Amino acid sequence: MYAIVKIGGHQYKVEEDQTIFVNRLATDDESITLEDVLLIKDSEGNVKIGAPTVEGSSVTATVVENLKSDKVIVFKKKRRKGYRVKNGHRQHITQLKIEKIS
Repeated sequence: MYAIVKIGGHQYKVEEDQTIFVNRLATDDESITLEDVLLIKDSEGNVKIGAPTVEGSSVTATVVENLKSDKVIVFKKKRRKGYRVKNGHRQHITQLKIEKIS
């Protein structure tokens, strides 16, 4: 069984007991309920597609921790001009554990 949910403008395919990383969520709760379920496929192969969301369905997730992702290096250079700039960036992310799809 899996579901496709919309979290922070992005779509994620989630299954039960799966851990995913999403953009930082502004919540202090331990457990959150995701209501924007776009598609659900159960274990028998039945597919429910929402228009735009599936009515009466939700995904329950637990916030494991808020952290930063790996550093991305941004390097800019113009040849023969002596121009070199090196910057780094670390995105704030939230780790979620999917508990239940209903």
